[in-house]
Amino acid sequence: MHKLLVLYPKPADPDHFRDYYVTNHLPLVRKWPGLLAWRYSFDVAATTGESPYFAVFEGDFADAAAFAAAQASPQARRLAADVANYATGGAVVIHYPVQDGTG
Repeated sequence: MHKLLVLYPKPADPDHFRDYYVTNHLPLVRKWPGLLAWRYSFDVAATTGESPYFAVFEGDFADAAAFAAAQASPQARRLAADVANYATGGAVVIHYPVQDGTG
């Protein structure tokens, strides 16, 4: 499994962010090739103090190769270009392989 994580700092207009994200951006996400599952939240909290993030997105891909192919797609370019339409606070984008663990 390979995960994409997008962390969004607080935008200038939180209501616009929420509306645009759900109405316009997520429909683009649904068309992203290779995306197995995805989740998002506007209720980001820190365990102590105030969270530096307003929203978070998680996307799951089968492996690093599937993620690389998805990133090379025209859909990925559309997604990246769309971020400026709602994320006035910018976005921190990271990706990584996920290791299974047991407790």
